[in-house]
Amino acid sequence: MLLLGLLNLLRSDPLAFVGLLFSLVLALVIAITIHEFTHSLVAYRLGDSTAKRLGRLSPNPLVHLDPLGCLMLFVVGFGWGKPVPVNPYFLRGGARSGMALVSLAGPISNLVVAGIFGLPLKLGLLSLGHAAAHVLVFIVFLNITLGLFNLIPIPPLDGFKVLQGILPARYSYSLDRVGPYGPMILVAVILVDNVAQLGLLWGALRPGLNLLGQLFLGANLV
Repeated sequence: MLLLGLLNLLRSDPLAFVGLLFSLVLALVIAITIHEFTHSLVAYRLGDSTAKRLGRLSPNPLVHLDPLGCLMLFVVGFGWGKPVPVNPYFLRGGARSGMALVSLAGPISNLVVAGIFGLPLKLGLLSLGHAAAHVLVFIVFLNITLGLFNLIPIPPLDGFKVLQGILPARYSYSLDRVGPYGPMILVAVILVDNVAQLGLLWGALRPGLNLLGQLFLGANLV
């Protein structure tokens, strides 16, 4: 678990712990803020002003961070932001297609951020031995992880709404009944996977993490 690793590092090397904690918090704030802000922006561009009226169309991290999502990230390495309120019936192009686009925008924004922060390392402008490089690698890693993790089709993750937008209407509407139980299912899956040390989630994400790591950094991430 990530939290246990941090505590062990605190005991063995307090200075390294401070550096790692700073990198983690900075990467977390950037990844979640960009992710949720992009949801709000795309929803607004598609015709729904709900997020704007509720103050979510903002780059302020405080309106986007979810306590449970942040805690889960520190404990097990996976997390999420506060879901952006969207009224799908205000979206141009149809409710299901519109929600799929709004949902997909978050993970895509994380991959764009990962690509931007990875450029100095990819182009050789900054050596891996530099302290700033460690921060950049953390930002790239966390953004790729958050982007891929959110594509898993379990509510309330974005992949669930994307799946609903792809499926025929009758199947999509049937999945609506799963939505209210999604957060409990998601937390249970993450905890069981980590407590039982199954490694299923990391195993599922590893190919994508390494592929994008090679693309953005020129190196495998896990």
